[in-house]
Amino acid sequence: MKNKSRNILPSILICMTLLQLIGCMTSKKATVKSLAKIENIKPLDAIIVPGIPFNNGNWDSVMKGRVLWSYILYKKGYAKNVIYSGSAVYSPYYEGRIMGLYAEQLGIPRAHIFCEIWARHSTENVYYSYLLAKQHGFKSIGLATDPFQSSLLRRFTRKRFETHVWHLPMNTDSLAAYNHLSPKINPASAAADSFISITESESFWKRLGGTMGKGIDWKQYPDRKVPKL
Repeated sequence: MKNKSRNILPSILICMTLLQLIGCMTSKKATVKSLAKIENIKPLDAIIVPGIPFNNGNWDSVMKGRVLWSYILYKKGYAKNVIYSGSAVYSPYYEGRIMGLYAEQLGIPRAHIFCEIWARHSTENVYYSYLLAKQHGFKSIGLATDPFQSSLLRRFTRKRFETHVWHLPMNTDSLAAYNHLSPKINPASAAADSFISITESESFWKRLGGTMGKGIDWKQYPDRKVPKL
């Protein structure tokens, strides 16, 4: 089984990379259309931003894109609060807290930044952030990430939550005016007390299942649908 996973893994990674590149080419028109859908109800109480590993002491282009997009949405009045989600999955830093530190340096007030640090997979990013939003009394919520991840999570958000989760995929054109921003952070406060990489604690197939929501404990919600916010 280990040999099979090693053989299939490169093909899956290549396919995912190609799909992500195609997703990132989403037109500016599509982004404008998604924002137009919430024009009459904005600002949303919160937007969810899924995490990405923090490697080599600096954010990579994917994390930068997601954080900048959340900053743009906050700055332009599309969201009151931002929930950054992600545990210490592949690196010894809580992804949610790292993104929160960058967001604060960009100018989002700390009072409007929330960090969720339990999620280890993209479906869990949405699930735990939704529960956090519910805990804080938020009533409207969106998912702000790159087009590829947004597309992968669309079916999950539609089926598993009674409150509609608005999808607000970013477009590279939208980030162009902000791409020069390069805030510096001290990551120490986001470091995990103990860390074991998910590649050591979970098999490839278990991680793949996790991306499809199989790692979520639904005992609290037997019908596998979380009530309205």
